[in-house]
Amino acid sequence: MRFHLLGAFEIVTDDGRIHSLGAPKVCRVLALLLMRPGQVVSVNALVEEVWGEEAPRSAQSVLQTYVYQLRRTFERAVPAPAGRTLIETRPPGYRIQADAEDIDAKVFERLVGEGRTLIGQDRPDAASARLQRALDLWRGPVLANVAPGSVLTRYITHLEELRIRAIQLRVESGERLGHHREMIPELRALVTAYPLHEWFHARLIRALSRSGRRAEALHAYRELCSTLDRELGSEPGAELRRLEQELLGGRSARISPRGPAGRTGRSPQHRGDLS
Repeated sequence: MRFHLLGAFEIVTDDGRIHSLGAPKVCRVLALLLMRPGQVVSVNALVEEVWGEEAPRSAQSVLQTYVYQLRRTFERAVPAPAGRTLIETRPPGYRIQADAEDIDAKVFERLVGEGRTLIGQDRPDAASARLQRALDLWRGPVLANVAPGSVLTRYITHLEELRIRAIQLRVESGERLGHHREMIPELRALVTAYPLHEWFHARLIRALSRSGRRAEALHAYRELCSTLDRELGSEPGAELRRLEQELLGGRSARISPRGPAGRTGRSPQHRGDLS
C-alpha cells in the first residue's frame, strides 16, 4: 500500500486500486499520522489539527471513532495479518506502522537529502538525477484535496520550502555540469513563478551571460530591478549588483557556484539567498 501526499491525497493498493477517504476530518487524522510514520502522534496534536481551538468536549471520543473508521478502511483494502493493525494505539496517542518508502513525501525528503550529499561530494551528475527523481514525485500542491488544520499546515510549509531548495540544488548541479544554455527555459519559468526570488534571477542572468547572451542578461537584471522597486521599494542585493558590473564590464558573469545546500530555506516569495 502506498500513500500519496504530494498532490491529491490518495491511498494506492498494490494492485493499483485508488482509495479516497472522503470525510475531511478523517483525512486530516491519517495525513498527520503519515507525516510521522512509526512515531507516536499525540491525541493533543490530532485534536488541534482536526478542531483547532474549538475542540468539543467529546473530541477524544470522536477521534477514537475516526481511528476506528481508518482501521476498517485498511482492513477492507488490504487485510492485515492476525494480531496486527496498521494504526496502533500507543500512549499518548497513535502511530501508523507504514514504511517511509511507501509515503511519497518521505521518499521526497530522503532523495533531497541524498542529492545534497552528492553535491557535497562533487558528484553533480548523480545529484541532478537524484533531485529530479525527488521533484518528479510532485503531482500538485501538497494534500491538494484536503483542507489542512494548523498542524498539517506547518508540515505543508516545510515540504514546499524543501521543494524550492531541491530546485535550487538541481540548478546548481546543472551549473556545475556546464548546462547553462539548457537551463535557460526552466530558469525563465522559475523567475516568472517566483518573481521576488533573487537566487533564481541570478542563475538566469548567469546562464544567459555564459551562453553569450549578455544583452538579454542585462535586460533580465533591469527587469528584476523594476520588479523589486515596484513590489518592495528595494534594490537587488550586493551579489546581483556585482554581477551587473561584471556584465557591463564585458566579463563573464561569475556568481559563486556554491548553492543553498545546508542553509535554512526561506519562503518561496521571499528574497532568495545568493551564494
